[in-house]
Amino acid sequence: MSVGSVSLEEVRRVAELANLELTPEEEPLMQRDLNAILGHVAELNQLDTTGVPAMAQVGELIQMIEDAAGATLRPDQIRPSIDRKAVMACAPESDGRFFKVPKVIER
Repeated sequence: MSVGSVSLEEVRRVAELANLELTPEEEPLMQRDLNAILGHVAELNQLDTTGVPAMAQVGELIQMIEDAAGATLRPDQIRPSIDRKAVMACAPESDGRFFKVPKVIER
């Protein structure tokens, strides 16, 4: 895809990859939306980010919260899992090992 210019063929390909069924009326709307998104990204790419620090990672954020509040996360502990037989007994449909669910993707 070229920046800011998504063709209808590209919209159809993206929809196919995302397993979306777009009507012929929806395709140009999706094309407009995708082009708008790419336009916004192009604007963001023009910003000078020199001197702007990289975003904090989750681990760094947790450490900042712990330092500020004195709170800590609980340590990981190995615990037994829920009994499979008890869980499967509550399932609407089961083969004893797995839940049975209706097929939702058709190809």
